[in-house]
Amino acid sequence: RQPNIIYILSDDLGHADVGFTNGNVKTPNLNRMAAEGILLTQNYVQQVCSPTRGALMSGRYPIHTGLQHEVIYPGEPWGLPLDETIIPQVLKEYAYSTHAVGKWHMGMHKWAFTPLYRGFDDFFGYYLGGENYDTHKNKGGLDLRSDWFADNGKVIDELRWDLDGQYSAELYSQHTVDLISKHKDKENPFFIYLAYQSVHAPHMVPQRYIDQYASHITDEKEKVFAAMTSSMDEGIGNITRALRAAGLDDNTIVVFSSDNGGNVNCVKQVTSSNYPYRGGKRALYEGGVRSPSFIWAPGILSPGKSDALIHVTDWLPTFWSLASLQGKLKPKNPIKTKELDGYNQWLAISEKLPSNRTEFLINIDPKPVACGHQVPHGGIRWKDWKLIIGAGGPPFGWYPAPTLNEKGDFCNKANYSYIELYNIREDPSETRNVSHKYPDIVHFLTAKLNAYNATAVPLGNKPVDPASNPKNFNNTWMPWMDMKVKDNEPSTYSLSRDIWLSGNQLTLNDLREGNGGDDACTDFALERDPDNGEHYNF
Repeated sequence: RQPNIIYILSDDLGHADVGFTNGNVKTPNLNRMAAEGILLTQNYVQQVCSPTRGALMSGRYPIHTGLQHEVIYPGEPWGLPLDETIIPQVLKEYAYSTHAVGKWHMGMHKWAFTPLYRGFDDFFGYYLGGENYDTHKNKGGLDLRSDWFADNGKVIDELRWDLDGQYSAELYSQHTVDLISKHKDKENPFFIYLAYQSVHAPHMVPQRYIDQYASHITDEKEKVFAAMTSSMDEGIGNITRALRAAGLDDNTIVVFSSDNGGNVNCVKQVTSSNYPYRGGKRALYEGGVRSPSFIWAPGILSPGKSDALIHVTDWLPTFWSLASLQGKLKPKNPIKTKELDGYNQWLAISEKLPSNRTEFLINIDPKPVACGHQVPHGGIRWKDWKLIIGAGGPPFGWYPAPTLNEKGDFCNKANYSYIELYNIREDPSETRNVSHKYPDIVHFLTAKLNAYNATAVPLGNKPVDPASNPKNFNNTWMPWMDMKVKDNEPSTYSLSRDIWLSGNQLTLNDLREGNGGDDACTDFALERDPDNGEHYNF
């Protein structure tokens, strides 16, 4: 049988932010699933969120989609290119229903970049990269919506003003439970992409979750952060119970991952931890790209551990293989993709066969980033070896788990060089730069980096468009480049509780204000260079 597939993506979750790696964090459901499933000890993602999401969906490295630099900030008119074939489009050719829940962050300036136009049957969540967990607003604009297809085939985009004050993790968990319950008697398989907001800033959570930590975490900020993870864990437990209640748990595969390492830089106090790995979000070190991950499939897989080298680009071809029953089923229509960077990893995971992957590109970014590297940099993993050129961070240091944190700045306690080489099997914490001992390996991997760099496309980043300002849409975020008003209508149009059909789209040409920025780095003034066509040669 074709399995149901649920891919759960946490946001900014560090290696030591879950109970199955750090006993101080209460995540009983994740702990149970990791024990019942297969722990993925070398599951890699990108160093920040939009690049990971684009790589996951397309099966292609960010240098091949224009997502290799920074993230998509509010009001920037770009996203994952429309000529990329993504996971839901592939699975629909094998009769899967497809559902997206939570954070999108792959473009929203035009409707064509939003989930329903990219292969999902429905969507409940937000288009941007972050928002308040209770008000569901970013920079004063509401961005919580339910999208689905009406009977006439048009897309309905309902802004969810009615959910003000309800915590997002609970909303997304319950919505996923409802999706599963509706599939109980359906024959066709489903794919659910559940991208939690948790544990991205702003750090906030209902008090009942904080109360769980009254006895063993004294710092209030650390309590809140740990409680956010516990809230997500509770929801995931509800999802597994819904699968059992519907009789679907024996034919469902659940993958759990984070989109990047925990955010331990450009924050006033470190509450996340990637320990014992080095660095964190935005860094090329293990703490930035090595995710706490597992596959839970109690009716399909036996418990165990996989040391297979897995990259986020591998999930598209892996899910494709599962949907086609390893090629036994043919798609309804021919599927055309660009050349994939990912590999089908199912046999490596399920049968413990050697992985098809021996290397992966960590990233190549030719420009500095806010709160991150200030020189062009790149990184590659090949077998046990890892090469970083330029700067692996910041963050550069090691950040102990909550309740073990010494108060102070860990950022400057690590030495780093322009060229860094590590043997990850022998030194997973990246404490010993051995580039001077193995110059031949440095030269070999540098040549590989340059070969990848020769295939890179220009950066997709665009400057903030003032027309995006939510003030122009009654304080809501809308795909502003497709919004239009008729002559003699006011320059702001009331969208308050209306439902809009794709055939009745609004556009404003005379919008006024705009702002950018990112809530994880609020004090940094962001500037964008429209000339993004350069490649950097190492």
